[in-house]
Formats: sequence, structure tokens, C-alpha cells
Amino acid sequence: MTNAASADVIATPISTGVPGLDELLIGGLTPDRMYMVEGSPGTGKTTLALQFLLNGRDAGEKTVYVTLSETVREMEAIARSHGWSLDGVELFQLSPAEGLKPEDQYTLYHPAEVELGETVKSVLEVIERVQPTRIVFDSLSELKLLARDPLRYRRQILALKEYFSGRECTVVMLDDLSTGGPDLQLESLSHGVILLEMLPFEYGRARRRLRIVKFRGVAAIEGFHDFVIRRGGLNVFPQLTSPQQSAPRAGVVQSGVPELDQLLGGGLTWGTTTLFIGPAGTGKSTMAAQYAATGVTGTNGAIFLFDERASTFISRTDALGMKLGERVKSGHVSLKQIDPGDMSPGEFSHRVRLAVEREGARVILIDSLNGYLNAIPQVEAPLVRMHELLSYLNERGVVTLMVVAQHGIVGSNMTTPIDVSYLADTVVLLRFFESAGVVRRAVSVMKKRSGPHESTIREFQLGPDRLRVGAALSEFQGVLTGVPHYIGASGPLFK
Repeated sequence: MTNAASADVIATPISTGVPGLDELLIGGLTPDRMYMVEGSPGTGKTTLALQFLLNGRDAGEKTVYVTLSETVREMEAIARSHGWSLDGVELFQLSPAEGLKPEDQYTLYHPAEVELGETVKSVLEVIERVQPTRIVFDSLSELKLLARDPLRYRRQILALKEYFSGRECTVVMLDDLSTGGPDLQLESLSHGVILLEMLPFEYGRARRRLRIVKFRGVAAIEGFHDFVIRRGGLNVFPQLTSPQQSAPRAGVVQSGVPELDQLLGGGLTWGTTTLFIGPAGTGKSTMAAQYAATGVTGTNGAIFLFDERASTFISRTDALGMKLGERVKSGHVSLKQIDPGDMSPGEFSHRVRLAVEREGARVILIDSLNGYLNAIPQVEAPLVRMHELLSYLNERGVVTLMVVAQHGIVGSNMTTPIDVSYLADTVVLLRFFESAGVVRRAVSVMKKRSGPHESTIREFQLGPDRLRVGAALSEFQGVLTGVPHYIGASGPLFK
């Protein structure tokens, strides 16, 4: 193996300045190579390029931003909007007047001493003066207009690549795709290609996603990944990957209601997903909250609310003796209210991941899956997204609680917006039923993969001061239909 090849193998990646993107690139960019960032106007290319240069500046490197499409004042305004200072970054604004003359034969000549057109000559003079290790060209479409001829344009890019190949310099070229689709020939010249997209929707803010189109020598994480642009730059949310080794944990999570735990075979097993399903108002959220509040003794939990205000959720659970408010104040439970239309599925999964990895949450409640689907109606393959999230949580040894509301109130013919029952390890079914002119609630466990459970149907009641679960409704038949038949001599119902 040659020395040059050895250097390629051991080259330490350099950061893009975006931690999530570095994760997708398995550490960052291979140094001293040329990269392309593609995307239509407004997708975040300039912001990403500035983060890349500022990361280098903060590491003591010399950096240059060559702008053909925006002025220096515009660049400084963009930086100020993110709270950045461009001190230490060489900004070079190339005026169109400095472009090619009509009589120019070529933009660049190569080999031999490189004879440059006026445009590239001005750029290279700055590079020779600054000697940067990171440089950005913004944008390739402007160079294409200046070159006038596709062949001359491609020769110019090839000559630039050969020029930088003898220097310790990482080059990022931005392409706004304004002259058509991606240039496959230029993509083949680049060591890596990153595509940014923006998907406008009828409601809520636009969704942005990123894809690593190409990255030589590194098994970068493929597929589309959500990202957002906020003050401070790009935040990329890599798709979740399950850890190589699971995190087993002894014991079970109990609710503090003995009859409910008995129904579930003693409690919920660590590293499993429990689905609470039933019509609106049956008490699904309350029953799930009983485990999320009481089951976090000695550990932490996180609750993600899509349908209900946090203050309302806390007040009604505290009224039932769960002391959720105290656990939130002590930091044992984090309560996050998700605004509909303001979050992509990738960002939501990222928030759950942070709750697990940074906050140490071991009990996660998602209330509800209906709200999740309504908040992100444009998500493709929602079951795949949910399966990805649940697999990650299960492998981390987390107890996951999900609430799903069925369409309808009373009766056996009820539907769900999406069938996730096969993803759940435990399914708890809740129903309304009528008896002696009174509407009552029933609960039953339909399946539990991690151990035995009762096959009975029990009545339960919300309040007045706690959640109560009664004895098995052995003297009723047809409870799950909503209109049961009483076949016993005495009623085991709550008075």
C-alpha cells in the first residue's frame, strides 16, 4: 500500500458543523476532497455551508466563502439571524463584471500552467493569499452562466478539482438546481453529494429532508432524514437505529392499583410496548398515565402529549392521586406538549431519543397515536416510522405506552385510524357498556407476549379520588359489544 493510500485509510473525518449530519456520514467529511450540496433555493444550502466554515474557524482553520449569488452584506445578515459572527471567515464576493469576456476561448486550460479566465483567476488569487483548509463556492449555477458553454463549464469544474487535489483543502460546492435537474457528470466528479429538499404542505410549516446521494469510501446512512432550520442553523434528525445489544432489566413496572396489575399478570415488562385502545372517554390516557406516573419510582419517565394541554393532563391525574405534578417538578417525569403541524416524524423520534439517552427516561407515554397521525398527516409509511421508534425503545429496555382512540362510542364494530396492534407486545382493550340504565367501563387484556395475563373482563371506574378496578364480570355476557346480558344472581358492579 502506498503512503497516499495509507493516508486515505487513516484520514480523520472533519465535522460539517451539524452533529446529526456527521452521524449520517459516520463522523463527518473525508478531508481534502470536493463535495456537492444540491437543493432548490430556500432548502438551507447556504446555512449548512456557513456552519461548515464556522466549525473550521472555531478549530483554528482558515476558511473562505466565495459568493457569486449573494452579497457580503446579505451573508452577514444571514449569519446575524442565527446569532453568528463571520469574523475569521474570508468572504469573497465575485462581481458579474469580473466574469468572462466574449472572446475568451476557455475558462480554464489544463495541463501546463493553468491559464485562467478572469472569473476563476480572481477566486484563486484569494485562495493563494489566504491558504484556506475549507472553502465554499456558492453557487455552481452562477459559474455555469459565466462559462456559457456546458463543455467549458465542466472543464472548469474538473480543473478546479485538479487544482485543489494538490492542496490540503476541503471544497464544498453549492448547486441550486436552477438550470435543471442534478448534473450527473458533476456528481461523478465529487467525492460526496448531499441533497436538501423542502416539501411545502397546506397546513403547518414546510418539512425539510436530507439524503446522502453519494459518499465514497464510507458506508453513510442512506435514505431520507428530516431536518429543520432554526436560529443556530440546521438540526438533522437521523433515522433511529436499534442498539446492537439490548438493555435487559429485572422486575416489572406496576401501576399501584393491585387489581390492574393482577389483570396484566403482575405488571408491564421492561423493553415492551403496551397499547391502550378503545373509544374516546373510556379512560385510556388515565390508565396509561397511572403507569407513567407511578411506575417511574426509582427511574425517570417522559410523556408526549398530542391531544391535551399539559396543565389539564396534570390536574386531572393529580385529582386521581397519581401525584404527577410532583414528579414533573422533581424532574423524574418530563411532560412535553407537541404542537400539531409543527413537527416532522423524524424530529419527534429525535425528541424521544433524547429523553431516553440524555434524560434517562425508562417509561415513555405517547398520547395519542391519533394525534401523532393528525399532526403529521403527510408522513409516508407511518407504520414503518412507528416500528422504527418502537424497536429502538424496546431494545433500550424502555416500557412504551401508546394510546389509540377507536372511531365510535358503543358497539363491537369499531375501527382504528391505523392498525398497530401487531407492533404492541401487550394490548389493553377498554369499552363502554350499559347496565341498569348506567354507562359503565370495562377493561380486558387481549394479549401479552412477555408472560401470562388474566383473560377476564373487569369493570373499572375513574374517581372520585383514584382509579378503581373491580372483580371479573363473570355474571355478564357480551360486555365487549356494549350491551351485555346479565346472567347472574347478584351484580359485582361498583355502587
